Amino acid sequence: MKITVTGATGHLGRLVVAALLEQVPAERVAAVVRTRDRAVDLAALGVEVRVADYDEPDSLAGAFRPGERVLFISGSEVGRRVPQHGAVVDAAAAAGVGLLAYTGILGGPEADFLLADEHKATEQLVLGSGLPYVFLRNGWYHENYTEHLATVLDHGAVLGSAGGGRISSAARADYAAAAVAVLTGEGHEGRAYELSGDTAWSFEEYAAEVARQSGTPVRYRELPPHEHRQVLVGAGLPEPLADVLVDVDAAVSRGLLAGTTGELSRLIGRPTAPLAEAVAAGLAAARPAEAATRHP
Repeated sequence: MKITVTGATGHLGRLVVAALLEQVPAERVAAVVRTRDRAVDLAALGVEVRVADYDEPDSLAGAFRPGERVLFISGSEVGRRVPQHGAVVDAAAAAGVGLLAYTGILGGPEADFLLADEHKATEQLVLGSGLPYVFLRNGWYHENYTEHLATVLDHGAVLGSAGGGRISSAARADYAAAAVAVLTGEGHEGRAYELSGDTAWSFEEYAAEVARQSGTPVRYRELPPHEHRQVLVGAGLPEPLADVLVDVDAAVSRGLLAGTTGELSRLIGRPTAPLAEAVAAGLAAARPAEAATRHP
């Protein structure tokens, strides 16, 4: 039985493929990618590479095979994902895949913020397809924040409008491990997993951890939502994306991303990676020469 990963050259997809290859032979893994050139390394390992684009339904006709298990990683183009995802679900249904695992968002139907809308619509498309499914409702990634530490260090501030809200994030690698557990295990069909880190943190605590590890004064600066939006747009973000991010902080302030269900650690069989580890990695990437002389 083949295991197929869509978006296999993205940040999460590459981690999933790497973790799969630790458990199953390469000939049992297929990678669906938009551009073959980006998957040369995967092909060299023996992974079957299939080229398809969420925006081109005809290309998806060859993306899947009957009976195989598929990890459907959600697209990254906010505002375009419902038709993109619908094309993937249609192709998977036409192929008769044996299991479709979709990476949604923490809270599922109860998530009442903008970024969740397309995920909720996609879950309905999956349910309507009649396919055997698993919903992997991923919480926030540590890396959503720690990959931008160069800017934080330059300004000495973490900016946001989340108040004292908390976030139960986990490392991308933890979510990848959970996907692999589902794809290679049994008894997951029809389940919806609410996946999040073991410990929730506030932006004040995050800023303090960055300051501790970097030796640089960093604080959390709370902004009114309209000012937060202005800062994001001024930094070059498209206005619709700025709206989404400010709305996410509003969701954080309401406690919608603070849940610590324990389902992620149970699936992967270990505690989730602490935020401090991601901060250390982010600092190493932001200021590698300085990081070489520091210890977290």
